[in-house]
Amino acid sequence: MSGAFALLLSSPAAAQTQAPADSVDMLVKQAMQQLRIPGLQLAVVRHGQVVKLGNYGLSNVQDSVPVTRQTRFFLNSITKAFVGVAVMQLVEAGKLDVAAPVGRYLPELPAAWHPVTVRQLLTHTSGLPDIMPEDAMVTENNEKAAWAQVQTQPLDFPAGQQFAYNQTNYLLLGKLIDKLSGQPFAQFIRQRQLEVVGMPRTTAGDAHDVLPRMARGYTYTQYIDGQVRRGKQMRNLFEVFPPSLRTAAGMSSTAEEMARWVIALQQGKLLQPASITTLWTPGRLNDGTQRSFGGKLTGYALGWPTVDRPEHPAVAPVGGGRSAVFVYPHDDLAIVVLTNLQGASPERFVDELAACYIPDMRAADGFGLPPVVRALHRTLRQRGFQHAEAEVRKAKRQNPNYQLTEADVNAWGYILMQQGQMANALSVFQLNVRLYPNSANTYDSLAEAYAEMGNKKLATQNYARALQLNPQNKTAAEYLKN
Repeated sequence: MSGAFALLLSSPAAAQTQAPADSVDMLVKQAMQQLRIPGLQLAVVRHGQVVKLGNYGLSNVQDSVPVTRQTRFFLNSITKAFVGVAVMQLVEAGKLDVAAPVGRYLPELPAAWHPVTVRQLLTHTSGLPDIMPEDAMVTENNEKAAWAQVQTQPLDFPAGQQFAYNQTNYLLLGKLIDKLSGQPFAQFIRQRQLEVVGMPRTTAGDAHDVLPRMARGYTYTQYIDGQVRRGKQMRNLFEVFPPSLRTAAGMSSTAEEMARWVIALQQGKLLQPASITTLWTPGRLNDGTQRSFGGKLTGYALGWPTVDRPEHPAVAPVGGGRSAVFVYPHDDLAIVVLTNLQGASPERFVDELAACYIPDMRAADGFGLPPVVRALHRTLRQRGFQHAEAEVRKAKRQNPNYQLTEADVNAWGYILMQQGQMANALSVFQLNVRLYPNSANTYDSLAEAYAEMGNKKLATQNYARALQLNPQNKTAAEYLKN
């Protein structure tokens, strides 16, 4: 069964024959087509300069209004990155210690909340109850009642024990900024960040506000019988961010202004270098590990999700499943992608855009794979994927501790499938069956590849084996009915 998602974007050959900006345009248009994104805005920062701005598609589908350089997009939870900067500005001013308990600054909070540190609020490891659980919506009409109610709830877990994304954390950070700065947090962020950078189109608000040139939001998901389902029909998305929660998700901006903000941050106009290091350091749980959303986003720093990996690590605020800002500090590169589609999740394809400027980041070359898998991938690109099993035997002779995990090989196969490399994917799934012959999942994945290639006989054989090993395998059972 599939364990990975990758977009089928440009082939390496096509990307190599074009200038980076042209390759970016091609990749963006492919991603928009595959994900059915109505409108998208892009900015690329390289070596402290904006080297690429792009505007694609429609900001308003109903009225055929195109995306322009001035179009605003909601940032959703990217707002939290601004809050992280604001907190560190208070630290630099000597007004705040991120290691201190929040009760020191907000003694009116419930006593059980007092020991939670400011850092734990920022990194979503506080254990506080969420003011916006999955089945609740907080609006201007009920935010006071919701705030009163959440303060009566017990902690979800001891502070520092788990990562749990939670809007209560950032509501409290808003109260903390209000108190320590002596002004409303929105005003503090405007004066200390937006006006310093020059971001006149960046503001706070939601769908209730009449904001000039605001992109309309869209979604393909809907709630049916209490379940979220993705359909084929595009629907309007009405997003509400009550004032007390606008430190969690309440800002809108343009890609160009977000690029300017990243440049100003890295050039020391907003924070000192030591503060940026703190800002971008992932939080740790009590046991020393770090947690985040999973997938590419492996850590969560002070309002900034992080992509921790040996090559080309990044800090990557994302928001609303629609927008992303990836900063690659070691590569002096940043990419801003803002869209008006909930579910676009551009973090899935930003690395491939970055590869237009950093060639060894191309997914086709194995970037993003675990090191041992990537090394094998590169070897097989030279020798041919049909030699996968022989190369693994050779590696094991040279190093008895050499090992490929089932999950890593399975994910590798699906990445190749998504890239349209079906024959290579088939070889990888065959390798996984050889390595893990008692796993139902390896046969299931191999069967899926055969089915995709139109080989019903071998698909049936492998689904039958998968079902034999795991009688609960619904995918195999469903296929074998036909």
